[in-house]
Amino acid sequence: MASESERNEIMIKELFAIINSFASKYLFWIEMPQITKTDIVEIIIISFLLYNVLVWIKKTRAWNLLKGIIVVAIFILVCAMFQMNTILWIVGKTINVAVIAIAVVFQPELRRALEQLGQRNFIMSLFSFDSQKDQERFSERVANELVKATYEMAKVKTGALIVIEQDVVLGEYERTGIALDSLVSSQLLINIFEHNTPLHDGAIIVRGDRVVSATCYLPLSDNMELSKELGTRHRAAVGISEVCDALTIVVSEETGNVSIAIGGELYRNVDAEYLKGKLNFIRKGAMDVGRFRIWKRRMKYVSKNDEASGK
Repeated sequence: MASESERNEIMIKELFAIINSFASKYLFWIEMPQITKTDIVEIIIISFLLYNVLVWIKKTRAWNLLKGIIVVAIFILVCAMFQMNTILWIVGKTINVAVIAIAVVFQPELRRALEQLGQRNFIMSLFSFDSQKDQERFSERVANELVKATYEMAKVKTGALIVIEQDVVLGEYERTGIALDSLVSSQLLINIFEHNTPLHDGAIIVRGDRVVSATCYLPLSDNMELSKELGTRHRAAVGISEVCDALTIVVSEETGNVSIAIGGELYRNVDAEYLKGKLNFIRKGAMDVGRFRIWKRRMKYVSKNDEASGK
């Protein structure tokens, strides 16, 4: 009588025989290449790139398109397995037109992806693990003034939108507003966003220790995952964070809650200590992307804990 190991071995051989039979009958048109070490490296690189592309697509309108493409691809694969030559001929003639149509329809998303690819920090993220810059982006006094102004405005529900520039220069958005060249102070920020003042509408841009522009127009995010209760101010904060590495502070005019946006993510209801910690973190130039991903994970963890605790 055969032992259990022998029975398992027989079952495995039968399974391989079934697979080989299926492949020879339906997948005879596929040539199985010889896999080398170079091929394995290429597979790893392509998998890494494909994963990052999918993560990016999931945050845009292209996600629903991708699901539709997967359904069509499965249909084409079935047609290829059963040699439906007429359908395959039609697909071959229309695929070029479909690619051009996709590029036209999703031009804004493709442009945003190329902008992110062109950022210097994207390349650093592949190689940077523990690098730091010696130069501070702004002083500790500026961080304290930003925190003080933010929560003074939050107490009286004064809406505010403050963009803190980092490595990517925001000249394009700076030109949409009114040029300033003023040292950052809590009194100045509160006065800018005071109701019925000429500069209160729109965003301000902080570069280093100075406010360089006010009443700036920012791109609105089209991220469908954002809560419907969020207004234009929050969508603008997320929108600017999607196209650059800036940190944006938002004060809600309806609730007085403070949120921050960076890397296309919005972290809501943060307290003064938390905001000050993040400002001190980026002012020291420690915001390379190798650390940026770690920071994002920490912020998501803290944000979830704040929601769970009802803050």
